[in-house]
Amino acid sequence: MKSPAFPITDDHIHIDPENGRGLEAAKDFFRAGGTHMFLVSKPSWSLGIHPVTGSDYSCVFDETIRIAALVAETGVVVFPVLGVHPAEIGRLTERMSLQEAADLMIAGLDCAAQYVREGKAVALKSGRPHYPVDAEVLSASNRVLAHALVLAAECSCALQIHAETGPCEDVIFMAKAAGVPVERVVKHYATPDTPLHPSFLAKSDGIPDFIRNGRPFTLESDYMDENSRPGAVIGPKSVPRYTKKLLEDGIFTEDDCYRIHGETVRNVYGVEINLR
Repeated sequence: MKSPAFPITDDHIHIDPENGRGLEAAKDFFRAGGTHMFLVSKPSWSLGIHPVTGSDYSCVFDETIRIAALVAETGVVVFPVLGVHPAEIGRLTERMSLQEAADLMIAGLDCAAQYVREGKAVALKSGRPHYPVDAEVLSASNRVLAHALVLAAECSCALQIHAETGPCEDVIFMAKAAGVPVERVVKHYATPDTPLHPSFLAKSDGIPDFIRNGRPFTLESDYMDENSRPGAVIGPKSVPRYTKKLLEDGIFTEDDCYRIHGETVRNVYGVEINLR
């Protein structure tokens, strides 16, 4: 296979050999032209793990790193992103109090941060529920998110957040309080109105405007890799195919590809994007 002309990076993807297509999905990404991916840890329950202590999350993180090593053998450069999915608060409160659930999620994030400090992962993930919750759950979730921002500042790393649709403007103030540059707070599944760094699904209508305005953004598939939901959210080929289509349609240039999939990724995550 000839060397790619430019990098193509998926900013948020899951690969799951146990519950999904696993390496076949990673190979699809590579064959479509994908070169780099940010492999995000899945919720604990999806791996059959039911944490009681923060260190229990290490099982999730170790599995993510194991999968990253397997994916790297396909030719894709893999950057692990570790954290605690914000929807875990709902699962945890089925068997403990809200405060205990938030404390456990914070301890799980502390565990994830240690992997970043050791160089095993490049970024953290956190957020708050993307569905309606009562005020107490929202407050507890924001406490977890605030802690994740503090950890990102301490580790000098980016933080991907999974949150409600919309701008999430209040996170700017939370990030500033924690000492995290706003441009390193990544709004996963972003909409164009966010002041955070937007990671757009590779089908967003707002992308041409961002190109014309020169505003930094990244692209993602949020591919879940679950046999029960094939192709959700969009498939592993989506980011490469969408990038190439915009290039063919004259919306992207090759310089745009380098900027979006290389330079911007480097600025946000502090990683080098090199072609093999």
